Amino acid sequence: MGLSGSPRVHWKIIKNLPKAWKEIDRATLRRILREFKYDRLVDFRDEKDGSVSIVITEKGETLAMRYDPDKMQIAKAVRWDRKWRMVIFDIPEKRRAGRDALREKLKKLGFYEFQKSVWVFPYSCEREIKFLAEFFEVQQFVRILTVQDVSMDADLKLHFGLN
Repeated sequence: MGLSGSPRVHWKIIKNLPKAWKEIDRATLRRILREFKYDRLVDFRDEKDGSVSIVITEKGETLAMRYDPDKMQIAKAVRWDRKWRMVIFDIPEKRRAGRDALREKLKKLGFYEFQKSVWVFPYSCEREIKFLAEFFEVQQFVRILTVQDVSMDADLKLHFGLN
């Protein structure tokens, strides 16, 4: 509504809100809100009229601004903790667009393709990968592992320039 200057368009949007609200998976919405509250990204406030407002916190605003998928980068630690982060996924064919987009983004972020659906990175990247999986709507098919011992360790170290 904020992008439209026409009151006629505003009323169209308002008229379609009940239909859109019915299409929302309420269990998923509750889960996401609980996760946001746990991470202190949102806060629940009781209003005087008995309703509850969900308000984004300062930490939530900072995080929301930080994750622009097109400009995303993963911060490299000053010192490597000698742990590998493995992103593994088995995304069905009907979600091919999300799978291909995730794979392309992992390449751009500098991940090493260990196998077709197994990607390796030497630094902490869990939040970024969870965001991308959610963004591409493939979160239930993506797993993140933190491992210490990997065969081909020397190849990985060489690829990332680590000692």
